[in-house]
Amino acid sequence: MTSVMDASQVAAHNSKLLAQLEADYAALAGVLARRGQDIEALTAQARHFAVAVPSWGVGTGGTRFARFPGRGEPRNVFEKLDDCAVIHQLTRATPTVSLHFPWDRPEDAAELRETAAARGLGFDAVNSNTFQDQAGQQHSYKFGSLTAGRLEVREQAVQHNLDCIALGQALGSKALTVWVGDGANFPGQHNLRGALERYLDSMRQIYAGLPDDWSLFIEHKLFEPAFYATTIADWGTSFACATALGSKARCLVDLGHHAPNTNIEMIVARLAQFGKLGGFHFNDSKYGDDDLDSGSINPFQLFLVFNELADAALREPGLRPAYMLDQSHNVTDPIESLMSSAAEVQRAYVQAALVDRTALAAHQQDNDAHQAAQTLKQAFRTDVSPILAMARLRSGGAIDPVACYRASGYRDRVAAQRPARTGASSSGIV
Repeated sequence: MTSVMDASQVAAHNSKLLAQLEADYAALAGVLARRGQDIEALTAQARHFAVAVPSWGVGTGGTRFARFPGRGEPRNVFEKLDDCAVIHQLTRATPTVSLHFPWDRPEDAAELRETAAARGLGFDAVNSNTFQDQAGQQHSYKFGSLTAGRLEVREQAVQHNLDCIALGQALGSKALTVWVGDGANFPGQHNLRGALERYLDSMRQIYAGLPDDWSLFIEHKLFEPAFYATTIADWGTSFACATALGSKARCLVDLGHHAPNTNIEMIVARLAQFGKLGGFHFNDSKYGDDDLDSGSINPFQLFLVFNELADAALREPGLRPAYMLDQSHNVTDPIESLMSSAAEVQRAYVQAALVDRTALAAHQQDNDAHQAAQTLKQAFRTDVSPILAMARLRSGGAIDPVACYRASGYRDRVAAQRPARTGASSSGIV
């Protein structure tokens, strides 16, 4: 495997922090032992945790008003892989990359797959794009794609998704994620039921093109860019469509795609209960779909999501939802944000494993609402940072990924090689 960063720099960084980590780890081991919990088992769990990195996440995002390019942002999919490799090298928690087509379409899929493998990376779900027009595209998606009133537009959108499946197969992916911005901006603009009927007709054609061992993830979003009525706006519509399509279709939950104060953890519980939970796009939100760093606004909600996943895993041991970060980085170094976000998602995963489920079930049976809530809070308040750092160390990563990354000078080096570009870019969400 080819390391993008010098491994000796990581080793030197770890040697300076090892004594402090060992002391913190021993102290936490004592706390957990008094609760009857084994820190080594928890560290082993942390080492097996993995979340995919989005290729577009390593670029600089933007808003409807402007996009300010970041220093050394990647200009093509191969440079994106270099940045993703740095994230995995230091966190050891992001072994796969999720690509977005046509942004990341390679001329040679075999070359891209070999390059990724050489950097210790594989490919997660591939993402189609029918929410914007591309250069040379014959038909516009301005008034819809999979739900468009014109048959030729729908056929074009379906074919793009089938092309994504074929390219994903060549890269070793096993899933296709479909999100469409289709909908209406005015009452009466389209027939609400008819739009969903056209969506299902289009999705059935895509579903028919799935290999036997693939999954189709349906992503829903409350609003934007259809501000009056979004066709796939909520988990109920997503669930109904996934059910209508078949067993390979499941629902994808983006934490930022809901109305404020929505009980996302209950949505997770419902989808898991009925066998339609496909996976997650992790981020955080303050107002709408802000795509903020995971855990930056509401880490307790993130923990509650994983609490439901831990409960579901006890009921269905084969449950394996897909995990991916989906963020837009406008004022931070994307590599730093993605490393920190991966750690926050991993943190919530480990904290959920700390919940005393026997005690929780007893409090629930006794209708002791206070103690049930405190049982969750005890796990959430436990600082598992030493477990995460030890898991990284034992897997060959950095004890403090951001500090190690900054000391390496990686951003300065790539900034000299990648001149900044203004305007829109395929390297980040705009």
